[in-house]
Amino acid sequence: MSASDDDRQAFLTAMGDVRRHRSGTRLSVQRPAPPPIARSAEADARAVMAELLADPVNIDDLEYGETLSYRAEGVQEGVLRRLRRGHYRIDGQLDLHGYNRNQARLAITDFLAECHARTWRCVRIVHGKGNGSPNSGPVLKAHVDSWLRRRKDVVAFCSARPTDGGTGAAYVLLRCAN
Repeated sequence: MSASDDDRQAFLTAMGDVRRHRSGTRLSVQRPAPPPIARSAEADARAVMAELLADPVNIDDLEYGETLSYRAEGVQEGVLRRLRRGHYRIDGQLDLHGYNRNQARLAITDFLAECHARTWRCVRIVHGKGNGSPNSGPVLKAHVDSWLRRRKDVVAFCSARPTDGGTGAAYVLLRCAN
């Protein structure tokens, strides 16, 4: 057999049970199903956040102007240092001005779910400095601190640089979803 005969034989073997299409017959092409939406994961995240609200946070524990700082167990100090210095690109932002505690909790849950869907790694959450609050202190700051510390998808967070909101905002580094 020549090389072209070998190629022809290999082609016929590969085609196996394939039959010729008759030109008068209609084919129906089905589109692939859209990717599934993880509604149960979203519901679980909301349930966890609701449970976290059951643990009251004393907002007096965090003083006006105090900086936030957290890194998960096993995360190197250098990661937090680079985050504090603004070395990570900010992929998205959530501004909580005007939100009450429940609205803020749900907004953070939805925002972080969107961040994972978009594979965002570093985001900024603006919780405010409390200048417009009746008690002249940050209302949401302690709650945001508590909520983020309890999430397994949060690698680290810290107060932003002054140009990005200072103690009224936080950089949040998220775990890669690989």
